[in-house]
Amino acid sequence: MPQLPPAPDQHFPEQRRPEQRSPHRGVPDLPGLPGLPDRGDRGDRGAPGQTTPARARELARTGTAVLLDVREAGEFAAGHAPGALHQPLIALVAGVPLPPAAAGRTVLAICRSGHRSQRAAELLAQRGVEVLNVTGGMGAWAGAGLPVTTPGGGPGRVI
Repeated sequence: MPQLPPAPDQHFPEQRRPEQRSPHRGVPDLPGLPGLPDRGDRGDRGAPGQTTPARARELARTGTAVLLDVREAGEFAAGHAPGALHQPLIALVAGVPLPPAAAGRTVLAICRSGHRSQRAAELLAQRGVEVLNVTGGMGAWAGAGLPVTTPGGGPGRVI
């Protein structure tokens, strides 16, 4: 009987094969999932645009677009852009629709550093949503001196 190699141990991530994990913190790679483009497929057709935190704030402030924070719940609770809606990337990947307040509007996807939000922007663009990725994410947002708040309205921090 042929001997199979041992399966990667869930408790020891260093034993996992590299293609099993995404470089985006906590987000599994899901190649071939309907509606989710490969990261290498960044052609002009349907590719989301980019915007700066300052421009994103202005677009959200004027109601031209809505900020969508795609970080996990704990990150969002620690601090987010005022008025931002919350929908974790993993929920978008699973097919959960956008929050009702974002329906039919331009979406400004934001995360901690801009990587997860880029993935979310690509996914949403494939679904026909007009979307821009906020470059540098909440780190750049806070670094630009823009406000960060908690759900209760107090001062927040980016984690």
